[in-house]
Amino acid sequence: MEYEVYILFSEKLGRYYCGQTDNLTKRFATHNSGGKKYTSKGIPWKLIKSFPVESRSKAIELERKIKKRGIERYLDEN
Repeated sequence: MEYEVYILFSEKLGRYYCGQTDNLTKRFATHNSGGKKYTSKGIPWKLIKSFPVESRSKAIELERKIKKRGIERYLDEN
């Protein structure tokens, strides 16, 4: 099953959010409908970038790498 690591941005908060999912369309809608407590304050979120990966383990690995580097810094480098 293919997964995606995604980066969202909230102009309201001036912050980025990084996550991973196997259904980006559904997950993005959940973030923008207030379905997740952590991201509910940042509505509306904009999808900045997504990275397809081959498995959940690869998605988790990439998500950790992005968060460790810092999302904005990671975007500047890629």
